[in-house]
Amino acid sequence: MTKPLYELGETPPLGVVPAQMYATVIRRERFGEPAKAMLTEVVDVPRPGRGEVLVYTMAAGINYNNVWASLGTPLDVISMRQKTLGATEAFHIGGSDGAGVVWAVGPDVRDVKPGDHVITSGGQWDETAPDVRLGVDPMFAKSLTAWGYESNYGSFAQYALVQEHQCHPKPANLSWEDAGSMLVTGATAYRQLTSWAPHDVRPGDVVLIWGGSGGLGSAAIQIVKNRGGIPIAVVSSEERGRWCLELGAKGVINRNEFHHWGRLPDIDDVPAVEAWNAEARRFGKKIWEILGERRSPRIVLEHPGEDTLPTSMMVCDTGGMVVICGGTSGYNGDIDLRYLWMRSKRLQGSHGSNDRENREVIQLMADGRLSSCVTWCGTFDQIGEAHQMLHENRHPMGNMAALVNAVSPGLTTL
Repeated sequence: MTKPLYELGETPPLGVVPAQMYATVIRRERFGEPAKAMLTEVVDVPRPGRGEVLVYTMAAGINYNNVWASLGTPLDVISMRQKTLGATEAFHIGGSDGAGVVWAVGPDVRDVKPGDHVITSGGQWDETAPDVRLGVDPMFAKSLTAWGYESNYGSFAQYALVQEHQCHPKPANLSWEDAGSMLVTGATAYRQLTSWAPHDVRPGDVVLIWGGSGGLGSAAIQIVKNRGGIPIAVVSSEERGRWCLELGAKGVINRNEFHHWGRLPDIDDVPAVEAWNAEARRFGKKIWEILGERRSPRIVLEHPGEDTLPTSMMVCDTGGMVVICGGTSGYNGDIDLRYLWMRSKRLQGSHGSNDRENREVIQLMADGRLSSCVTWCGTFDQIGEAHQMLHENRHPMGNMAALVNAVSPGLTTL
């Protein structure tokens, strides 16, 4: 492998853009387990076009979307870009979370300049498109894509290519790994919990949080607590339960104590339906035991999908909302429609976060009201290993980060 002019952590003069860089690269011929699919290569440094910014990456966050990119399923992102966007690269550089230093800017970039310390957010869209210009929430824009997954040149490289609006000022008190690992999970949870009025978290609201010890769940517990709500976390072990309690959860439920997960039984299979209902009600009673009263969650924060959605819809309060941002256990989400219409419940999809939501989450972090919960911080060469841990469901609690150009954890500047 030919070496670039500058090694990782060997900072060139500000504004000097080398021809090549190190990157964690996925290629079609390597699709498979992340540890084998994601390898360090030397590639050309991309040049920023109109409205684009080149960021010298200091640290990057680890998210599940690049497990999918490694596997080549459910989407071959390389072929997709070639077919739909006319992309010429036969590789993928992932990374949808990051923090670093603005290094070069393209034409018409007005609000950032070389030397600015920024946190990069994960959503990209065409700001010149009619729907965006007419004021649609960019999360509803037809041009919306996930940076570092659907688009290329993410944060798993010495230099990342982003749109100007993705650059948010990094608070001076945040380390690179904290700043670069939180926004995808933190702002996704924030949007789920605050942006679907009238089902935004209010003081006293009970909120059930699936996967409470993960990145999304860890952020959700803190956000609910900050807004005066009562978070209850669902976990898979006593250790993960203790983590959630320390973050501020009112109580925890160990899902391994129940056996009804998965798709609903056929409505005509009466014994199976009765058995399922009994387990789901037993789960709901755990919520009452934690609260000390017969109250149900006004909001249920979902992401497992197939295994848990039927239960979420049952235990959600009358007039409440189940808000879902993923399907980590599967995409076939069954619900008993009687609970939906007869109890006036709401099933709401939620995806990503817009720039206002990103800035509000960053401010919470700057104020010390929202921890990044980074429990694993690896090196650039461990990015594949980190995704392998996600793939095998043996990742630690909270969020994971990888240092790119930062030479050690805890640094806040170049």
